[in-house]
Amino acid sequence: MNIGAADGASAHRIDEEKLYKKLLWRIAPILFLCHLFSFLDRVNIGFAKLGMLGDLKIGDSAFALGASMFFVGYIALEIPSNIVLHKVGARRWIARIMLTWGIISAGTMFTAELAHFFGVQNATMFYILRLLLGCCEAGFYPGMLLYIGYWFPSDRQTKVTSGLLLALPTSLMFGGPLSGWLMSHSHGVLGFSGWQWMLAIEGLPAVALAFLVYFGLSDKIADAKWLTDAEKRLLERNVVAEREHKSYRFGVALRDYRVWIVAGIIFTYATGWYGLSFWLPSIVRESGVKDTFQIGLLTAIPFVFATAAMIFNAWHSSKTGERRWHAAIPAFLGGAGLILSAVFAGNVPVAIVCLCVAASGVLGLTPVVWTYPNSLLSGTAAAAGIAMINSFGSLSGIAGSMITGVVKEMTGNINNGTFALGLVLLCTGVLVLSIPAATFARGRAAQARADEQLAGDVLTDSPA
Repeated sequence: MNIGAADGASAHRIDEEKLYKKLLWRIAPILFLCHLFSFLDRVNIGFAKLGMLGDLKIGDSAFALGASMFFVGYIALEIPSNIVLHKVGARRWIARIMLTWGIISAGTMFTAELAHFFGVQNATMFYILRLLLGCCEAGFYPGMLLYIGYWFPSDRQTKVTSGLLLALPTSLMFGGPLSGWLMSHSHGVLGFSGWQWMLAIEGLPAVALAFLVYFGLSDKIADAKWLTDAEKRLLERNVVAEREHKSYRFGVALRDYRVWIVAGIIFTYATGWYGLSFWLPSIVRESGVKDTFQIGLLTAIPFVFATAAMIFNAWHSSKTGERRWHAAIPAFLGGAGLILSAVFAGNVPVAIVCLCVAASGVLGLTPVVWTYPNSLLSGTAAAAGIAMINSFGSLSGIAGSMITGVVKEMTGNINNGTFALGLVLLCTGVLVLSIPAATFARGRAAQARADEQLAGDVLTDSPA
């Protein structure tokens, strides 16, 4: 048998499903841990708010502005960060991101001390630290999406993306009680408040994970020493096969109206998500619950149900290959849940049930919609385009954190902002359905052509 025949026969013997399962378990756990602490660092500021406002002597509006400053830095550097990642390699760049953001996040515990040292107000130093945190973390999530696109064709990305995005409900399901417990039990240790210890303890693991990323990931398929040559060829063939319908150049991507619709989808759904995650502890406290540990436990309940909803929806979307209604229906449910949670805000059990529906809807659509960018873009266009889309999504962090805070300042009722967040989620569903269904059929067609090509190679290379 000649070399070509050996290659073809070897590729033919590979169980593709087992190979992708092997790939999933090699990459996804590391990305999951990174995303878990990334999101925990991003939203634990909502718990810190319960204690830091009094210590730093800042109000709700100043807190909302500070929370949103993270996204100013994030948006400003996101596109250049993702382009650098594409050129120098995901392993090095993601490790750098995690190292710097972990240091800044933990350092936020010293906001008052740093403000005194530099001779500025506490609020000003809070804004600066949040801005720096956003600058350090810029490009992290779109970088992970780009990295997934290097290894998986778009029709297989829902499963790996859902595994990655399990970090969102997990960070809140366990992070809520953990943050509440830390704040309750560490208060006064060495003269620091509970919120200060909580930020430090939950920020430092990112520094350790930077080393896991650097030594545990490979930049691309060809660099993976844990894959055979035949496995590498099969994986590369599947990724390359679907690129023919994608945009390579950023300028072309900017002229594709579907890219802008996807940006709108990410913006609207994430506005509802960030609004919910930032303000949920305050919403629960406004309902009459005062103990921080109990608040943490109650905020975890919606995300228990949301986790199950996200897993099921991602599984069913991957099984059926349908990616429009699997995003639109959860968006409509999420919007309705938020609106009803505001209507029944005075009834804690009913409000929690509504928040369970809202969280399930928002997280249910998340792994599906984040496969959309890789369905449209490839190469440099993917690096810049995904970052651009995520930048629009990051504007939602400003909108989501500001809407509730501003409306509360104007009306005196935090639940009026929840109505607005629910309406924004309803818009997400409309935008999803405005994308032609054929957009998502191409990935499956490309995979089928790749399978046919592989079979043809085996027949051609096999001996007579």
